[in-house]
Parts: sequence; C-alpha cells; structure tokens
Amino acid sequence: MKILHTSDWHLGRRLYGRQRYDEFEAFLDWLAVLIEDAGVDVLVVAGDVFDTSTPSNRAQSLYYRFLCRLAGSCCRHVVVVAGNHDSPTFLDAPRELLKVLDVHVIGAAPDDLADEVLTLHHPETGAAELVVCAVPYLRDRDIRRVEAGESLEDKDRKLIEGIRDHYRAVVELACRRRAALDGHPPMLATGHLFTAGGRTMDGDGVRDLYVGSLAHVGRDIFPDGLDYVALGHLHVAQTVQGSERVRYSGSPLPMGFGEAGQRKSVCLVELEAGGTLTVRCPEVPVFQPLARVRGDWAAIQARLRELVATDSRAWLEVIYEGEAVIGDLRARLDEILAGSRLEVLRLKNARVIDRVLAQCHDRETLDDLDVHDVFERCLTRHEVPDTQRPSLRLAYRETVTALDDADPLAE
Repeated sequence: MKILHTSDWHLGRRLYGRQRYDEFEAFLDWLAVLIEDAGVDVLVVAGDVFDTSTPSNRAQSLYYRFLCRLAGSCCRHVVVVAGNHDSPTFLDAPRELLKVLDVHVIGAAPDDLADEVLTLHHPETGAAELVVCAVPYLRDRDIRRVEAGESLEDKDRKLIEGIRDHYRAVVELACRRRAALDGHPPMLATGHLFTAGGRTMDGDGVRDLYVGSLAHVGRDIFPDGLDYVALGHLHVAQTVQGSERVRYSGSPLPMGFGEAGQRKSVCLVELEAGGTLTVRCPEVPVFQPLARVRGDWAAIQARLRELVATDSRAWLEVIYEGEAVIGDLRARLDEILAGSRLEVLRLKNARVIDRVLAQCHDRETLDDLDVHDVFERCLTRHEVPDTQRPSLRLAYRETVTALDDADPLAE
C-alpha cells in the first residue's frame, strides 16, 4: 500500500498582494505526475486545502480539476480533511458527489464519530486495504464545554483532554471495524493540530490552534495501533518527537519569506503486512523562488548583485538593518535591479522605523503589528490597570479564536 501524505496547500494564498495561481497549478501538475510515477494508491490531504474559508473561483477550479485528473490515474482513493483555514461546510457540500470518484471528504467533526472512520476497498477485488481515522481540524466547540469562571489552565486542560478523548473514541471504533475485516488492513489517522515542540518558521502564517499556545499536544495523544499519522498545520516537514510514524508533511510551497530556501517535500509512505513502514520524502521543485535579503547596505548591495549576476527571477523581501539612516533606499534598490528579473515585494527599512517609533507611533502601519499588538496598544492608550489586563487579554484572545474558527458558509 503506497500512500502519499501532503497538506497545507493553501490554494489562493497571495504574497503581499501578488497572485500565485501559476505556482499552485504547477505544483498540482507535478503532484499528479508523481502519483503516477510512484504508483500511489491513496492520497491523503491533511487540511488547509484552501487559504481562506471563501476560496476564489480559480482556487476551486484548481482543486476540482486536480481531483478529476486523479480519477483516471492509478490512485484508487483520495482522503481530504479540513484544516483551520478551510470552511468545513464548503468542503463537505460536494461530499456525496465526490464519493463517486472515490474522494472521501471530512470537513466538520460529525455528530456520529463512526462517520470519521473510513474503510477503503480495492475497486477490483473488493478487499479492505486501508482503515482511515479521518479526523479534521477540531474546533473548540467540537471538543470542549465552556464553563463560567474557568481559568486559562482549565481551558488548556479541557482542550487537550477533548482532543485525546476524540482520538481515543475514533480509534476504538476503527479497531472494532478492522477486527471484523479479513486480512487485518493497516490503519492510518489524520490530524490538523499543533504538537508540542513543533517547528515553525517566521512569517509562515501558521495560526496557533485555539488560544495562544494552548493545546499543543504530545505524541501520546494518538492511541496505539495506528500504523501512520498524517498531520497538517505546521509548514515545516518534520517527525513528531522522533517518531517516523507520526509526521507533518509540511506545506508544498513557501507561504512567506521566512520559508524562503526551505526544502519542501511530500511524504511517500509504504505500509506492508505486519506494520513495516518505509517513508521517502520527494522534494517539491521550486516554482517561484523567494529570497529574503537583510543586513546593512553593503550586505544588501552585495547579495542583490549576486542574484542579478545569476539572472535570478526571485521575489524579494529586503530588510535594511544598518545603523545609517537611508532615505532613498527604494531608489538605490531600483538602480541595482534595473533590467533584471528580480522584483521586490516587500521593503522594510528597520532603521527608519526604529527611529520614528522611538518618537511616536504616527507613521506605524498595521503591517508592523498583529491583532494582539493592536490590543496591547489599546490597553496602554486607555490606561487599563495591570490587574485587569490578564482577564481582558483572555477574553480578547477567545474572541479572536472564535472569529478564526467561524465558518461564513455555514447556515
């Protein structure tokens, strides 16, 4: 049984206003060829198919065209679960239709947990060849009962207990189903969550699940008996606490300049009788180079000239960190890059920003702040007493989380 594990496509994502549909299309073309060349039996997409809960028509077209293409390939089954960026109801809407193409979609956590247990059969022999615990991103309301007056520690404990209980119940159902099948097929689980110690990259856009750093689960959250756990949410490909059987595939494209130069891959998993596991990680080609150039003017100038000399077509983030104040930084960059294929998507003159912010915040933009920074500024501006701030921060974070988890396409 050959399984291809991927996640975090984020179809439709922009980078500082620049559309990236050509990259997404090139990746999906490459993925379809890999599936044929490697003889993949099952494709697993562990969440964040789309970048927003209301994907554009073009992003949807890429998704559905790719699924139709797989219908005529060697890939016998596709399993897709929702991530925190996806709309559960949007993914679930065509579920019954997609079953005809052997595409199994779990968008929202179902009322009946048995619906998360999938038995995949060989289309010719009818034999059960894989049992899947298709667990999507678990929202707060799916796993926790809110009680008045609970502390942040109570919330954290209940979230972790809720995730643990959910997986325990689903795996128990899957084990009972597998026991009734001939051949004892392998068992796989999916997940879209943040594990303790997981590595992220600056600017990768990964939103911590739930509130702040809550519910960072350990490997022991996944019950024994699973032959492989296919995870999504973190964009860096990695094992979980050293286990070859519990993995993040990582995002196939760099989601921000913090991921520039990072090796991107997918996980090609081979499961054999008796639980023998082999994992290879084919590298995804670079379809659009990104480069982060930072330092003083001498370092920036030298690096840009290197890129120009190699005829690079990279999109650039330039961060000036020199001591001298340079007011004509953009003009200097334009002079060096004239006639090249390089393009600056983001320019940050850290020296000017530091100088201005030391005096006032009048010229500060929202690009320099996240939603929590803005709230902290409001607390300071309104002179909220320190004793009241912890409870207000908790209430605010819960509100932001609720907005992030909202599904605008649900009735």
